[in-house]
Amino acid sequence: MADRTVRTVVSGMSYTECPRWHGGRLWFADFYTHAIYSVAADGTDLRTEVSVPAQGSGIGWLPDGRLLYVSMRDRTVMRREPDGSPAVHADVAGRVGGHPNDMVVDARGRCWLGNFGFDLMAGADIATADLLRIDPDGTVARVAGDLWFPNGSVVTPDGATLIVDETFGNRISAFAIEADGSLGPRRDWARFGDLPASPVIAEALPQARFAPDGCCLDAEGCLWVADAIGARVCRVAEGGAILDTIVPGTGVFACMLGGADGRTLYLSCAPDFDEHARSAAREAQIRAVRVEVPHAGLP
Repeated sequence: MADRTVRTVVSGMSYTECPRWHGGRLWFADFYTHAIYSVAADGTDLRTEVSVPAQGSGIGWLPDGRLLYVSMRDRTVMRREPDGSPAVHADVAGRVGGHPNDMVVDARGRCWLGNFGFDLMAGADIATADLLRIDPDGTVARVAGDLWFPNGSVVTPDGATLIVDETFGNRISAFAIEADGSLGPRRDWARFGDLPASPVIAEALPQARFAPDGCCLDAEGCLWVADAIGARVCRVAEGGAILDTIVPGTGVFACMLGGADGRTLYLSCAPDFDEHARSAAREAQIRAVRVEVPHAGLP
């Protein structure tokens, strides 16, 4: 790698998540300032795109260009109409065991939505979660279960495979996307260690070798994956080999390839993911580093 300079693009945020490159700009959610923002590639022209009082998270777009975004605390996926007004796209309150979080929206406008599965910030025991599909008309279907905190997700360029990070599962899973929108059996895309032997957070975290959080796909079929416990972002090949590692000097919880050539890797950085600490401070940043292989797939 010729240039490993990590630069700061945005600062003064609370806890940034779900970065997306769209329309020549980087979009991202900031949990505790309760908004979704966009910014130019160089960090100028920061715009508040939408206010999310109940804490914004996953971001995507319908084929007609309307923005979709997760509103975590009221357990909905919201839609921004052409006049800028918000509308409920889907209510998932009865379908999730914890906050809905990250999602990917595919080329047909289907949302693939994960959730915490349990009350992480209260220190509850780990519980597995379902993966949901939300169709363009807002219909919700359960498409997979028994996932260990389904988090960052991508759809491959051919639209045939959904890849899902399982943050507490030491693994990244893949599913074939069938013609009717159902998913095939779960398979290991990458496995870093065993599933937790205990549901107790304090006992499970030390067993984690890699906690895959947000991710993005590159044109060689590898994932850049944020390690939520390792303060690093890694380029991972299918099978689990770690090909490259970037250590930005702080926690990193999501990433996205973007820029004009798709070779700028944007990092969602913060000291930790503790809700109380992050909501009380403005220490989160978006950082960026140049990489060699460009973006592919969705988001």
